[in-house]
Amino acid sequence: MRDFFTLCRWRRIIHDTSACPPAAGVPADRGRASKQLRPRCPPAISTRIAALALPHLDDYFPDWKEREALAEAMIPLIGRLYRNNVVTYCYGRALHNQSVTDIMRTHRYVRQVAQNELSEFESFPIIEAMSKLDLGPSHVDVGKLAVRYMERMEAGTRQMPLEYAREACASVIGRKTPPIEKPQDVVLFGFGRIGRLLARLLIEKTGGGDQLRLRAVVVRPTSGDDVRKRAALLRRDSVHGAFQGTIRVDEENSCIIANGNVIRFIYASDRSAIDYRAFGIDNAILIDNTGAWRDEAGLREHLASPGIARVMLTAPGKGAIKNIVSGINSHEVSDADTILSAASCTTNAIVPVLKAVHDHWGIEHGHMETVHAYTPDQNLIDNFHKKARRGRSAPLNMVITETGASDAVAKLLPALKGRLTGNAIRVPTPNVSLAILNLTLERSITREEAIDFLRDTALNSSLQRQIDFTGSPEVVSSDLIGNRHACCVDGDATIVDDNRIVLYVWYDNEFGYSCQVVRVVQKWAGIRYPLIPDDVARTGFEEMRTLVAAD
Repeated sequence: MRDFFTLCRWRRIIHDTSACPPAAGVPADRGRASKQLRPRCPPAISTRIAALALPHLDDYFPDWKEREALAEAMIPLIGRLYRNNVVTYCYGRALHNQSVTDIMRTHRYVRQVAQNELSEFESFPIIEAMSKLDLGPSHVDVGKLAVRYMERMEAGTRQMPLEYAREACASVIGRKTPPIEKPQDVVLFGFGRIGRLLARLLIEKTGGGDQLRLRAVVVRPTSGDDVRKRAALLRRDSVHGAFQGTIRVDEENSCIIANGNVIRFIYASDRSAIDYRAFGIDNAILIDNTGAWRDEAGLREHLASPGIARVMLTAPGKGAIKNIVSGINSHEVSDADTILSAASCTTNAIVPVLKAVHDHWGIEHGHMETVHAYTPDQNLIDNFHKKARRGRSAPLNMVITETGASDAVAKLLPALKGRLTGNAIRVPTPNVSLAILNLTLERSITREEAIDFLRDTALNSSLQRQIDFTGSPEVVSSDLIGNRHACCVDGDATIVDDNRIVLYVWYDNEFGYSCQVVRVVQKWAGIRYPLIPDDVARTGFEEMRTLVAAD
């Protein structure tokens, strides 16, 4: 039970006793974590609160209803901020476009990861205060701000939420510089598993309509009701569930209107014959999610089409193509680049963890085994496949195969060249994979040290968009469907023996990877938001202090 219920409604205490001097904090109630925070209040109220320290079972439901009401009240405030390009988070998890129960569940998530309960009673006043300020485009973690505000209260500093929010967000108040000079047109080449998830993400991130705009999707000509069928696939997904919003179909103009975004479907057998400018599209970033062309020569053909300025590949690029993993080498992206690759889902999952571990302890050598969900290139039942074993039925077999992720690591993290081996097993699940990292470190560590470091990396580092953390002993693969991080470290499964560590790293190889692709595209488009609080600077990580819009 959250302390602001058992210790009285916090806003009532703060407002009713604003003229009173701070008093000693109330003793922790039974079973609460040592890090939990409690408000300061006058002695008379402290006595009354102490009597409430152990809540009656009948109090839980009224408390839920009050917190539910606060979550409901947050939604219009969060939405208004989002339309003004102020994106709110709670410990790295986005709050916009979330339901009441989703917001409440996000608050409970903090308890598992940060080992500190966070209540809507704490976060709502911060969001309410932010809505009263003239904030410019930014990413604001209201969960972290709320906890730090309560730390101040615990230390005896008496400060109203509006005053604190004004101080915390001072760098962006009145700063109306848009995150990008003008909206960036985006074209999806292909509309398969990754293509449809990219469409969902781009539509979701429309915000005020002045950032990335999905303008068109290129597919091969098929039946007469193609647009309606494509819309149905976007509307419902067997793995990722229903589309969050509304979808209309304009068959006459070959368009889908998704949450107000008009997306034209362009049918072409010859990609070089497409004139995108004829559809009002110019200077666009084209995301090729077909995987049909992975070398520079093949991808460069897209650039010959009028209206296309840059090409992003959603697969490992060959030759001299830059393979970019957001959060790792995104600083290498430049305006001069015309072709980029977002590498593979497995590379995106393991490289952030390997970098964090190597930077902190050093890696002598290791092996990576990925237990990977089957993919569309495999067969439903036994049939020909050019790769060994891949022709066998995907839903009926575990299939040993190869992965290029260990080689990709050497390109992204040159210090680990020659130190890692890798292999893969395809298993009969449609989504969410698991990388097992068996590493020998340069020094001895303890299991507690490893878990604390990985948890803190997930919460407070420049890799907080890439690395998630779970401490639950009950997590299974389906629980990670829809996770927006590149990976999620399973803390409970971590094994440490002297200088050897085995890490179990979950990743949604479809949705989590798609989020990484969008992050690279946003970086390439020049979209940057100030981060509040500036944890990157506070923890000393070397990545840039302004982050690309991510979640």
